[in-house]
Amino acid sequence: MATVLSDVLDEAGVADHVERVRVLELWPEIVGDQVARVTRARSVDESTLIVEVRNSAWLMELNMLKGDIIGRANERLDDVSVDKIVFVLAETE
Repeated sequence: MATVLSDVLDEAGVADHVERVRVLELWPEIVGDQVARVTRARSVDESTLIVEVRNSAWLMELNMLKGDIIGRANERLDDVSVDKIVFVLAETE
């Protein structure tokens, strides 16, 4: 039964999605404390990570570091990858 369920989940891509979503939890480890304080990994859509950024200065800086951040994220994921990061300005309250 467990094998059948595992096979069904694998075919549906659920296991890959669950693994990619781990990047949300790992975000502070991936980017470090300074960047983690001004960002929030919001969601993963397919292989695209959506990250909220506190202000436009940080958004520009992080866009320049995007390739490095993707590499560090993928080092921590098993059998799946994040292919793209989209940085968006966080909504102010």
